Amino acid sequence: MKILILGGTIFTRGRHHADLFPNVERLLGDRDGDLRALEGRTWDAVIDTCGYVPRIARASARLLSRSVGHYTFISTVSVYPDLTAERIDEDSPLGTIADPTIEKVDGETYGPLKALCEQAVQEEMPGRVLVPRPGLIVGPHDPSDRFTYWIERVAAGGEVLAPGRSGAAVQLIDARDLAAWTLRMVHAGKTGAFNTTGPDRPLAFGDILESAKRASRSDARFTWVSATFLEAHAVSPWADMPVWVPEGGDSRGIFAIDCRRAIAAGLSFRAIDETVRDTLEWACTLPIDRDRRAGITREREAELLAAWRADTPATA
Repeated sequence: MKILILGGTIFTRGRHHADLFPNVERLLGDRDGDLRALEGRTWDAVIDTCGYVPRIARASARLLSRSVGHYTFISTVSVYPDLTAERIDEDSPLGTIADPTIEKVDGETYGPLKALCEQAVQEEMPGRVLVPRPGLIVGPHDPSDRFTYWIERVAAGGEVLAPGRSGAAVQLIDARDLAAWTLRMVHAGKTGAFNTTGPDRPLAFGDILESAKRASRSDARFTWVSATFLEAHAVSPWADMPVWVPEGGDSRGIFAIDCRRAIAAGLSFRAIDETVRDTLEWACTLPIDRDRRAGITREREAELLAAWRADTPATA
């Protein structure tokens, strides 16, 4: 098949990772106003990895509706506004926003805007749209540092501050598993919305840390610190403590998404040990002093661990 990728170094502004995929044709442009490189071309399908603003998503879908037969819009489980619920499925209500013309993407608008993007693409290409809704996407080449923070921190060894409890449920998907499933669905011409996080068996936060310890053969020791303590010390879920939300918090449902529809459609998952091992191997190629987008510093971690030890009798 001849597939157009919007984002991911294929149709892009050409600012990042120009060295990847040397055998693939690149098209330079800007989704916000310069789609000329897409005019007069035809493809079997398009996969849109970077649509965040409805106006922009609609513009590309409208242009491409005449030249492609199938459109995949990568969305997110953040389209569901009530993340206190468990077993959210594809028919659960989607988020709304008071002013649909807002184009500032932040923690409040991200989910509703993605839902509006889904709607815009489906309106331009009715009956021809596949909408995967992933949660946390992990693995090699993940620039967010969320999953990678834990892999690198555990590999460094010593006492590791771990949030909540070891048995807390986590959902995630290796980017390679999501990509492979998406391509199979595109090839088969499948349409509709699918929750595409995982895995298809229980995964606990502690499983990830223990896997990282095995992969790195480090001497890491895990000190599990309560959500109450972390909140009291202004340690935020997801940003300071990636891949973690308090089990009783407003976002607890993000790790309890119902993925049975996608699994029935062939979504499969590699073992967490493989994802951890490959992520560690890739992380070892990165500059040690790079700017981090998630996690806490070792100095901050040491302060918190000292405070936890001093406060544990009171906390308990």
